[in-house]
Amino acid sequence: MEQFLIVALAHFLALLSPGPDFFLVARTSVAAGWRVASGACLGIALANGLFIAMAFAGLAILREGSGLFITLQWAGAGYLLYIGLLFLRHAGNSELTAVAGKGAVAGWWRGLGMGFLSGALNPKNALFYASLAGMVASSSAGWKWLYSAWMFSIVLLWDLLVAAAIGNQRLLRRFARALPWLERASGIMLMGLAVALLIHLLPG
Repeated sequence: MEQFLIVALAHFLALLSPGPDFFLVARTSVAAGWRVASGACLGIALANGLFIAMAFAGLAILREGSGLFITLQWAGAGYLLYIGLLFLRHAGNSELTAVAGKGAVAGWWRGLGMGFLSGALNPKNALFYASLAGMVASSSAGWKWLYSAWMFSIVLLWDLLVAAAIGNQRLLRRFARALPWLERASGIMLMGLAVALLIHLLPG
């Protein structure tokens, strides 16, 4: 039980650090409301679940320096640049009203895909879960299932909480003037993360 609390705390503290997933959920929630953003939340959770499964299975893709992992890093840097440019391009265009009907359904599925890509192309997720898997390598299969279910659920619930808080229409109207600057700041930060990752990948 003590080990479970340590792993759960480490996982939750990692969630508190804003990254690409956080900015994607926030931007989607601002643009279309938390219900549409819940698609991105589920996509991110599914990507995390995939990494959790691979980490506990001990797959080599999660080993830093492997060819597959380096490919994942390059793809992740490209995706961060794309998302950052997208945020900058649409900064100030959010209508602060949740879309409805067919638009909401299409937006939810689009958010699901973008959320999955954001989580799957983030090499930090891969390394983080690989390190956690090392901590629980000697645990039984039952405990590993419990860890997996817990971490998947916490990722999903945390992102939904973020989406609901940021997508609150009353709150957004109060900060309408600041939203374009927040969107631009998010885009710049994401592009900065991409550039830092590219510099790390380039041969010294």
